[in-house]
Amino acid sequence: MTGPVFVDTNVLVYDRDQRDAAKHRRAHAWMTALWQQPGAGVLSGQVLSEFHWTVTKKLKPGLDDQQARRYVNTLFAWTFVAVDQAAISEAWRVQDRFGFSFWDALIVATARLAGCGVLLTEDLKDDQDLGGLLVVNPFNRPPELFTTTA
Repeated sequence: MTGPVFVDTNVLVYDRDQRDAAKHRRAHAWMTALWQQPGAGVLSGQVLSEFHWTVTKKLKPGLDDQQARRYVNTLFAWTFVAVDQAAISEAWRVQDRFGFSFWDALIVATARLAGCGVLLTEDLKDDQDLGGLLVVNPFNRPPELFTTTA
C-alpha cells in the first residue's frame, strides 16, 4: 500500500471513547501507527466537524468542549483537506459512480483528492477498491498489516 491514509470520523471517536474496549484499542493502535509516520494521516473539515459534534453532543458520557477542541487541535498537524468546490464536485462523481450517500461520497472524494491509498472507515465495505482508494475497516485489521509511504 502506498500513499497517505484518510481517517474517517468513527476511528477518531473510538480513539477517544473507551466504552467498546476492542474498538478503542484498535482505533488507538491505528492512530498511534499513523502518528509515527509523518505525513501518513489525512483528515477533512467534515471529519473534524463530525468528530467534535459526536463526542460533545452524542456520546454519553462524552468529552467536554475543551477536551474535544484540544484533540482536534492536535490533529491539525496532519494533512488537512478542505471541503471546497473541487471536493463537492468530486463527491457528486463518486455518488453517481458508487451510489453512496452524499456524506460518504464526500469522505471518499476528499480522500481521493488528497492522494490517499487507504480510507480507514467502518462505514463502507471492507476491501472495496474505489478507483485506487482501498477501503479498510480498522476494526477488522491491525495497522501492522500495512505500511505507508506518505
